Amino acid sequence: MQALPKSRLLQSVEQALHLARRAVARYSSKFSKRRYTLHQHIILLCLKVRKNTTYRTLLDELIEMSRIRDAIGFTEIPAPSTLCKVFDRLDMAVWRVLLNLLVASQNPLEFTPLLVCSQVNSSIVNLNGK
Repeated sequence: MQALPKSRLLQSVEQALHLARRAVARYSSKFSKRRYTLHQHIILLCLKVRKNTTYRTLLDELIEMSRIRDAIGFTEIPAPSTLCKVFDRLDMAVWRVLLNLLVASQNPLEFTPLLVCSQVNSSIVNLNGK
């Protein structure tokens, strides 16, 4: 049986994960529980924006996306509240670094979820006055 080709979504996730690994530390603090990495959280936030869905719906869909889960490296799926907290805690500097790496990459169109995600986070930061 022939292996299935990679979907565009899977390719985007793999490339965004590569960028996230270059841009941010593995964990946010030395006191982190180390259950999930920042890279994994960033990819989920970008998927949420790309799919234009809620945290809960995204995590429900992720249960059925075994190839995406494997690419991200999940053995278990976080709670929706975990993603909400991470989104609030991520500094704008993280999104700027990701965006700079995106622009410097060879295929910027493949990283559309990161562009959208960084623009959304920028708008939220500007609205909050930070």
